[in-house]
Amino acid sequence: MIESLYRPLLDLVADTDLAPWVDALASAHRPLTDSDNGHLPRWSHALSAMPDVAPSSVDLGTDAVTIGQRSDLTASEFDALEETLMAFHPWRKGPWRFFGMEIDTEWRSQLKWGRIRPAISNLSGRLVLDVGSGNGYYAYRMAAEGARLALGADPYLLYVMQSLLARKYLPDSCPAWVVPLGIEDLPPPIPVFDTVFSMGVLYHRRSPLDHLLELRELLRPGGELVLETLVVDGDAGYSLLPGGRYAKMRNTWFIPSLPTLEQWLTRCGFSELKQADVSATTVEEQRSTDWMTFDSLATFLDPDDPSRTIEGYPGPKRALYVATK
Repeated sequence: MIESLYRPLLDLVADTDLAPWVDALASAHRPLTDSDNGHLPRWSHALSAMPDVAPSSVDLGTDAVTIGQRSDLTASEFDALEETLMAFHPWRKGPWRFFGMEIDTEWRSQLKWGRIRPAISNLSGRLVLDVGSGNGYYAYRMAAEGARLALGADPYLLYVMQSLLARKYLPDSCPAWVVPLGIEDLPPPIPVFDTVFSMGVLYHRRSPLDHLLELRELLRPGGELVLETLVVDGDAGYSLLPGGRYAKMRNTWFIPSLPTLEQWLTRCGFSELKQADVSATTVEEQRSTDWMTFDSLATFLDPDDPSRTIEGYPGPKRALYVATK
């Protein structure tokens, strides 16, 4: 089933300047079918157990990516739906709405999309890549904006399986996809993407400059980078390297000051830098819910001083930059 869901992606890619990637992407589903991940049988069963109905409507352009309506299902199908969807816990990016069932995700991702959308070039007709896409929430929102291809790449198999829940009900022509690949697993770069997104990834890379160069290699001349990352206060040249965890995250490396981030972008060959937003992350945007019951932002912060992380570092603040190759 999973392999068949990806076949329309190959036809779509073959009709673009990304055509040299077709052979490599033909096997992109294999981490979902050949992996020894012990959760895959349960996720695959849950995907197959989703109602076998044609949704009466689909709306990718609202705050909650919406597939179908409550009236599309019988009472017994709807009663079983929550348990089926909960097999994919934790749900981090969203919200989603499947046949009237609301999935209240950890991140209220529509708030970030609301900051991003006014700051970037119109996505209509563009080839778009979202690195570290998670479950594809943003890719589906990009598709609603008219992207010719909105390709998400994420190595975390649970998130990719979540994205396939929507793909199961979408027409082959829908250009939003998530493949189970990290940026290092993508086919050799071709400089053809009109827009490349990297959101919440840079501080997880041991070499942030190499990451920026990798992103640049994927952009066409004049293409647009959309970069969102953690930042700290400080002068040019300053970045925070946590001694261990940051806000309980193990794999956090360099968190730059705004002037340092701009230096990195410039040194890596980007121009026309535009600082589109700088804002603190709050519990209004990131929190535990019934669909993500693990610790979230409230427990990552110092209970006596929520402007600091539990480890004593400055609390999470994110910057959004748009830059041109």
